[in-house]
Amino acid sequence: MTAPYVLEAVGVGVRFGGVRALTGVDLGVRAGEVCGLIGPNGAGKTTLFDVLSGIRRPDRGRMLLDGVDVTRRSPAWRARHGVRRTFQRQQLFGQLSVADNVLVAQEWRGGGGGPVADLIAAPARRRRERERRERAARVLEGCGIGELGDAYAGGLPVGRARMVELARAVADRPRVLLLDEPASGMSAPERERLAAVVRRLAEEEGCAVLLVEHNVAFVMELCARVVVLDLGTVLAQGTAAEVRADPRVRRAYLGAS
Repeated sequence: MTAPYVLEAVGVGVRFGGVRALTGVDLGVRAGEVCGLIGPNGAGKTTLFDVLSGIRRPDRGRMLLDGVDVTRRSPAWRARHGVRRTFQRQQLFGQLSVADNVLVAQEWRGGGGGPVADLIAAPARRRRERERRERAARVLEGCGIGELGDAYAGGLPVGRARMVELARAVADRPRVLLLDEPASGMSAPERERLAAVVRRLAEEEGCAVLLVEHNVAFVMELCARVVVLDLGTVLAQGTAAEVRADPRVRRAYLGAS
């Protein structure tokens, strides 16, 4: 029996004036699955990510989380219920250290005891802060950037900055991870590290991963399932081999006849 989707788009449509960015898109991702989303520029990939993460409300269709309609839920609500995202453009707090960028992801849970506990340095507050810092250090180490904890995020090269964004996204143990161009600007060794981290999240922690990526070879190697968008509709989906062999995909995206 096929496992149900953790996060699912059902019949999603989005218009920008007279332009249909998405039309009747059905897409879902299961726990422990790494699914790739590819397509030519303008296919609607980032718009779909905006809908999935709650940044944009669709004109038609629904968003389901564990089968429950969350279409009207805010991005903050979805994030607090385990839906995390990175962006195509880097979104680091450049003036903060790498470790503090990762700690930010855990702050919404509160420190315990409120402002009074902060002022008097209550033991519960100190313990929770220590636990968060230990978690941040483990996540950075797992992402291969443990030595960067004290570095300022604003001075990092692109590949390292991407890994910091990934670390921040996974610091609070997401159930669904939406990665928008995560390999952009990375060297080959950095892409290998990224792939290893994503696989571990899926296999060991059961995270559902959906990633948009222009590096088709990276997607085909990493993802168990690939979905192809073209002109705002799902053109094809299946294994990497099935998608590669689909003549519609070859014509629309891969440049073959």
